[in-house]
Parts: sequence; C-alpha cells; structure tokens
Amino acid sequence: MFPNHRPRRLRTTPAMRRLVSETAVRPNQLVLPMFVKEGATEPVAIASMPGVVQHTRDSMRKAALEAVEAGVGGIMLFGVPTTRDAVGSGGTDPNGVLNAALRDLRAELGDETVLMSDLCLDEFTDHGHCGVLDAKGNVDNDATLAVYAEMAVAQAEAGAHLLGPSGMMDGQVAVVREALDAAGHLDTGILAYSAKYASAFFGPFREAVESQLTGDRTTYQQDPANIREALRETTLDLTEGADLVMVKPALAYLDVIRAVAEISDVPVAAYQVSGEYAMIEAAAANGWLDRRRTILETLTSIRRAGADVVLTYWAVEAAGWLREN
Repeated sequence: MFPNHRPRRLRTTPAMRRLVSETAVRPNQLVLPMFVKEGATEPVAIASMPGVVQHTRDSMRKAALEAVEAGVGGIMLFGVPTTRDAVGSGGTDPNGVLNAALRDLRAELGDETVLMSDLCLDEFTDHGHCGVLDAKGNVDNDATLAVYAEMAVAQAEAGAHLLGPSGMMDGQVAVVREALDAAGHLDTGILAYSAKYASAFFGPFREAVESQLTGDRTTYQQDPANIREALRETTLDLTEGADLVMVKPALAYLDVIRAVAEISDVPVAAYQVSGEYAMIEAAAANGWLDRRRTILETLTSIRRAGADVVLTYWAVEAAGWLREN
C-alpha cells in the first residue's frame, strides 16, 4: 500500500538538497562578454539587452575590475569601431578599438583574470560578414584565413590570453595556431567556436556591435538542424590544436553541448547569447518569470549538459548570487 522507495527524503531540507546536488555552478566558471565602443564618452545602453552597454574604455576598465572582484573567471571582449571597410582593417590595426582595449585591460588586470578576445571580422567590415568577400560577394574562406592570422598576432601582442576565432571558416584554428607559434606566442590559447549555429538568437548582439550585415551567414555558420556536423567541426578543431571548444548558442543546443562534451578532451564552453538574455529579461520585466531563479536555472542547465565554462551577460550578477548561496 505504500511506496518502497522514497526519493523525496533527499529533498526534505535545503541542507539535504545541497548535499546531494549533482551539478554546481561556480563564479569562476562564468565569463563576462563586454563591448567597447570607439570614441564613446559615456556608456551607451543597448535597447534590446537591458542592463548591457557599449562601454567607453574607462567604464570598461571599471566594469572589468568589478567582474574580477566578483570572482568571474574571464572576460570576452568585443570591439565596436567608428569606421569599417571591406576587409575589416580595424581588426588588424594594433591601434584599433579592440586591440587598444585589450592593452588597457591587460595593463589593468595582468593575469588576475583570463582575458579573451573575439577573433572575427564581422564587427569591422562594412558588409557585416565574418570574412572578406570575393568578386561574387561570397565569403572567401582562404583569403579570410590570412586576415585571421594577422588579427590573431595583433590580439596576442595586445595581451589576450585566449583568442576566440568565431567566424566558422574551415581551417581557422590551424591557421591561428601556426601564426601564433611563428610569432612566439606559444602560451596564447585558442577558444574555438567549434559549433556556432546560424541562429535567430543572435539578433540583439547585432545591435550591440552595430552590425552592418546584409543577407545572412548560412553558408558558413551551421544549420540548426544538424548535430553530426557539430561533432565533425569539433573533431577538426581538436585536431588543429584548439585549447577549448565552444557551442553557441546554449539553451536551444543543450543536446549539442552534451554530445561535444562526450568527445572532447579539452574544456567545453557554451555561450548564453544575446537573444537568450533578452527573452528572460523581457519576461521578467513583465512579471512572467522569477528573474533570479530563471537565470540560475538556465546556467545550471548549461552546466548539467556538459559545459565547463559559460559565457553569459549575467556573469557578475550571478556570481554574487552564487557566493550568497
């Protein structure tokens, strides 16, 4: 008449639930993405991402220090230039906004955190694509690789600990690794965007970086329907020397995170992207969701799926909550 097994015994008190909890999220596993805008004199709010701003170089330094004090594990930096051209020359310019900001943060923080940089041309091109275009207007994979090599060396020399090639060009990890090694940056690591999908969830990010994109990126970013393709891309990146691999976005791709974690012998990262952030902020603002519980639940789900590192715009706030707990 009564159950022989009572799993609820392990849920009776907060202490009991903590004791048997299977998945933990720690502040040092969180990475804060940040945007720095060239020429800005004050932070600029991003309408589709409430609470997130395009930083000035001064406000960026202050926010980065706060992140380190909160215990966040790293910072991923994106640049927003004032001018763009067809080949994204601002990305390779040692004095371009991203490289200048990297120098600022490395001088300010040293090795107190892991300083990461987005290695991609989309923020710097006047057409908004992640590479240079050929005569027909298509992204030229191999011509883009040559620019990535130059960009990688510039970012390493500016002080980045990890470079994030995110353009989904074939062979990008191998080319970046070769360029870094040839320039003597043997200790600069590569966080490979191995499974980056052509996702609708990237929408608010394009406002954040003032993207000039026309068309779409379906010829080089992955089809959301595919998972074997993600495993092939990950295997190639591992073979080419990736130090970490990443799945982006996160919440709609938890199965991909799990599959990648099962084959990867290096840490796996996942990016909780702008659209995921915007959805939860909007629902919470309308009183439809408990904001704090929802944020922590999503972070836990990404960790449970197999991510060792999570890039999230809530990194600092979540780190504070986790310390309280």
